[in-house]
Amino acid sequence: VEMADRMSQRRNLANTFFLTLHTLILGVAGFVYEKGEIVAHRYVIIIPLLGVLALCYTWWRLVKSYRQLNSAKYKVVGEFEKRLPSSPYWSAEWNALGQGKDPKLYTPLTAVETWVPVIFGLLYIFGAGLLIFGY
Repeated sequence: VEMADRMSQRRNLANTFFLTLHTLILGVAGFVYEKGEIVAHRYVIIIPLLGVLALCYTWWRLVKSYRQLNSAKYKVVGEFEKRLPSSPYWSAEWNALGQGKDPKLYTPLTAVETWVPVIFGLLYIFGAGLLIFGY
């Protein structure tokens, strides 16, 4: 259980890192845009776009990986709890939450977290499209 908790802390730290990084990138992009056109050819924007999309994919993949690791750790906890007189997490709490399958009862945090890098990626694509094709 302690290892799963530490894994969640590492996931939160990674999310903070990527959120800070992307906020900084958007801030710098806004500052550069406000100062006027710096690139001679609009299609040069595609190169940094591919870079930030790679960061978005890395973030999304990392969140998914942490989700898989934690799921495995909690399955192990569940197996251990089957040997105990009571099973407060596996049988009681997790089953009360519909095992994360019914969003009306419980939506796992990682299901929400995986959307954040996707949203950033869409923002980057939309912004680059406006700069390349004009508005």
